[in-house]
Amino acid sequence: MKPAFEHLPREKQLRILNAAMKVFARNDYRHASTDDIAAQAGIPKGLLFYYFHNKKQLYLFCYDQAVRLVDRQLKAMQAAGQTDFFELLLLGGQAKVALMEQCPWLLEFSLRAFESRDEEISRRIQNTLALDLKSAQTDFFTGVDFSRFRPEVDPQEILRMITWMTAGYLDEKRRTGTPVEPVRVMEEFSRWLEHFRKISYKEEFL
Repeated sequence: MKPAFEHLPREKQLRILNAAMKVFARNDYRHASTDDIAAQAGIPKGLLFYYFHNKKQLYLFCYDQAVRLVDRQLKAMQAAGQTDFFELLLLGGQAKVALMEQCPWLLEFSLRAFESRDEEISRRIQNTLALDLKSAQTDFFTGVDFSRFRPEVDPQEILRMITWMTAGYLDEKRRTGTPVEPVRVMEEFSRWLEHFRKISYKEEFL
């Protein structure tokens, strides 16, 4: 990315970012067209390449921005001092849904990026993702009271299961061409968390 992009008005930055995420979310990396991105953003293709050297740089910028936006929202939530594992996950889901007001394609883009097998980008994303997840889990759950869990239940395993369910839900929406409705997503997510709470927590914490 060139410094020129950083000096653009925030509204124009978001327009370009959202256009790129939309095209990358709807297509695999190789078939995502920079012509379509420029058209969606309402700028000449030459200007797009003035801001970004190539498609790979633009894609990785979108990924980095998605991670940064989510991280910023989650850090803002930590000030609330929530100690309940599932309530914290619910707040995290609400924070991500709130981000969709700024970046409507953020969730679908992130899912496709996570699944990418394209050699040009997958190694970088998978390596970065592993570090991001490890760091996020350490920071995000710092104040959680894990003593509420039953001795035989592993919180990390519960977190992985919830993550897989969420990814599968969004993937099904993408494959069937069904719009992702934030309100509906949160209803489903909240219901899953309640199920997991019942099988994970000691009786006195239900």
